[in-house]
Amino acid sequence: MKKIVACLLITFGCVSLAYAAGDAAAGKDKTAMCSGCHGADGNSVVGSFPKLAGQGERYLIKQMNNVKSGERVIPEMMGILDNSSDQDIADMAAYYASQAITIGAANPDLVEVGEMLYRAGNAAKGIAACAACHSPTGVGNAQAGFPALGGQHADYTIKQLKAFRGGMRANDDAMVMRQVAALLSDKEIEAVASYIQGLSK
Repeated sequence: MKKIVACLLITFGCVSLAYAAGDAAAGKDKTAMCSGCHGADGNSVVGSFPKLAGQGERYLIKQMNNVKSGERVIPEMMGILDNSSDQDIADMAAYYASQAITIGAANPDLVEVGEMLYRAGNAAKGIAACAACHSPTGVGNAQAGFPALGGQHADYTIKQLKAFRGGMRANDDAMVMRQVAALLSDKEIEAVASYIQGLSK
């Protein structure tokens, strides 16, 4: 048992060091190719392109590596990261993590349902609260690799939840998002996505 604990501590220590190695200043230049879709500071202006500003480094590194390897297929990003080294990816992640996300506005007609789902889930349907992993304020859990959601475009969130629900996106560890999204109706997805768009600290 002591050996297992020691190995876990060493592993998590190494992971922490790996994610701390990113250079945000170097990452700024390396993200120039990304700015057309994601904005110069990671705040995209088009709802179909995700905001990357304020995301945790661990999450960003995982997603970029998944895109590079083909595990996560995003047609618009085909080939873009092919020549990026591990250091390049760490630097880009560090830059985006250092930026502040801009917050949008929620549709007032959807706030009540969206807030309920985000904060409490829906026990009758077995839907877990989004806040449990992504925090009550939407800042996520950077150490665990759970993404920040607050301020994310509703259109992008809707697309991702439907992709998880339909099995078209499958790079969620332990299938957590696929299991949650499978229980959400289109109306619930729209409501929680709208609420997330206006969610801030």
